[in-house]
Amino acid sequence: MSAVDTSTPSAVLPKAVPLTPGRVSWQREALALVVGFALLALLPLVITDSYSRHVLIMIFIYGVVASNWDLSLGYGGVFNFGHLALFGIGVYAYSLLTKLAEMNPWIALVVSGLIAVVAAVAVTVPILRLKGIYIILVTFGFAQLVMQVILSQSDYTGGTQGIVRIPTVTWFDHNMVRDAKFAYFYIALAMLGASTVFLRALVRSRTGISIVALRDNEEYAVSRGISLARQRLITLAASAFFTGIAGAFYAAYQRNASIEVFGMSLATIILSMVLLGGTSTIYGAIIASFVLTVFSESMADFGAWRPIITALLIIVVMLVYPSGIMGMLKSASRWMTRSRNG
Repeated sequence: MSAVDTSTPSAVLPKAVPLTPGRVSWQREALALVVGFALLALLPLVITDSYSRHVLIMIFIYGVVASNWDLSLGYGGVFNFGHLALFGIGVYAYSLLTKLAEMNPWIALVVSGLIAVVAAVAVTVPILRLKGIYIILVTFGFAQLVMQVILSQSDYTGGTQGIVRIPTVTWFDHNMVRDAKFAYFYIALAMLGASTVFLRALVRSRTGISIVALRDNEEYAVSRGISLARQRLITLAASAFFTGIAGAFYAAYQRNASIEVFGMSLATIILSMVLLGGTSTIYGAIIASFVLTVFSESMADFGAWRPIITALLIIVVMLVYPSGIMGMLKSASRWMTRSRNG
């Protein structure tokens, strides 16, 4: 008697199904990231005037702050309206460390990021078990508290006058002040690149998956063993590090610290970038920082009409594509794919 053939015909073998349909492999994403930042690195060869480079540097700073806010707001679902306070803490931490403590500016950049993380942990403790409007109130109150502390310690922080002539970063004997912002451009670009790689690696990891699971279905995620307190702490602490470094670099670049960094004007701009770009993408906030900043600068001659026109642009995009610019790009990509396939 012949042996029974127990092999399964290839026609009935189950097809491999991706765990997350539509998700780009990390190899392709890494390649796209390298190409994208390589192209950005070539911009100073084309853009030689200092003002245009200044605009690009501010875009990179905004991109870091907005993309890190997207981690807590978009992926974590935590309405952390104290995020800009972390940026302000980075500004003043760097200013005090370099001007009063005379710390090396490069070390002060990293230490400022760590101080922002400590501040994020401090504000996370009261909101571990809170939801919705209560998180907004506590985090907004935290931002106001930090601002009042800075105002009250005017002997060190300058109060409403701020701090001026802050030591900047140096690169051996290179004069960074007179190189048409060439060096500052690459430092800001490196900061944006490091922040983006960190954020994307985090959201693609098991930790990132658990953060999203808590956002989408908190009760079910907790029942499966995910710690709400631990993941919320990780989310806010992770979003604080590069935000603090961005604030420190902002202080080093502008060479002054002002209480205006805690104002609603800057918070509105950064939040607009997060929403316009599309939440839960990281890349959307960075792209939106380019779009909004360049669009706003191009309308400088419109005076008081400039913020109105910018607001109308945001409203129109959000009405047509609630998922923002990234949703628009994904729709365009799907349309082009269907067109090629017939």
